[in-house]
Amino acid sequence: MQKPDDNNQEEAARKIEANIRPEVAEIVRYVERIIKSKRGVTLIALAAILSRGHVLFEDVPGTGKTTLASLLANSLDLSFAHVQMTSDMLPSDILGSMIFDPDKRKFEFHPGPIFANVIMADELNRTSPRTQSALLEAMGAASVTVDRQTHKLPQPFIVLATQNPREIHGTYPLPTSQLDRFLVRLHMGYPDPQSEATILREQQTFYAEQSEIQNAKPVFNTERLIQIQNEITQIKVDQTLIDAIIRLANATRNSKRLELGLSTRAALGLRRMAQAWAWMQNRDYIIPDDIKQLVIPVCAHRIITTHRFNTTETNTQNTTQTPEETAMQQILSEFTWEW
Repeated sequence: MQKPDDNNQEEAARKIEANIRPEVAEIVRYVERIIKSKRGVTLIALAAILSRGHVLFEDVPGTGKTTLASLLANSLDLSFAHVQMTSDMLPSDILGSMIFDPDKRKFEFHPGPIFANVIMADELNRTSPRTQSALLEAMGAASVTVDRQTHKLPQPFIVLATQNPREIHGTYPLPTSQLDRFLVRLHMGYPDPQSEATILREQQTFYAEQSEIQNAKPVFNTERLIQIQNEITQIKVDQTLIDAIIRLANATRNSKRLELGLSTRAALGLRRMAQAWAWMQNRDYIIPDDIKQLVIPVCAHRIITTHRFNTTETNTQNTTQTPEETAMQQILSEFTWEW
């Protein structure tokens, strides 16, 4: 079953696909050779990368999250590291550690897997809060400190993390303050029956899929990606749109449905994503629809609903949305967009 939020993601893709830049369309074609019927997820994840943001995939195993991350990294000519999080993992397993070199008679830093452009942190909520904090600190500072030495991470630096919402035994849920560091939260969902049939016909072996990913040529290089990221910061944002984002943030902060509304970081994230969304459509300015289409993936994971909302309103609705997504959509339905 697809979540309603999955349909929102695909609807957002349909609204812009006629106007997207040729190089963005090429990345979509690159991904869709293996990932079928997930254009919305691909475009929003790409927009987050172009915005220098991090992405949280919340979904059940086997829906293509790691494959999508690998394809996006390869399409942009970025180094990629896949880290499977476990309960006994230490911060040094990710960041790296000081190891004694007997020939030089001194300790030298050996970097961990975090020293890649794209990190796939699989099942982030399965590792300890200590290790989670080490990774999330690196996400915020783009550097790591080991034995009082600070080491800069390669640029661009993107974390694509996953959480399984179904299995909670032996996990350490990320607090909202740490979820706030992710620019967007996305749901892959299952493919539609026709796309799933195509996958079963085309992918004969696991190794054939991996070989296709590794041998594919990138769409553009790292230098071009950094240039695009700089171009996006120059996308014009009218003052009326900034005012609308601020009013939306205040509406969540004053809502009786929520214990915690949107932070200033969330408002900044929504503006950054709207700028990337506009760039992808070959515009140098954002329009209201850029904001409207991105509110749920950018904002829903950053809020906390009240206990009363969780036990009353969500129980009366036949939906697979999270309580936060339901509350956010209800707030949006009552919000007056004044441009």
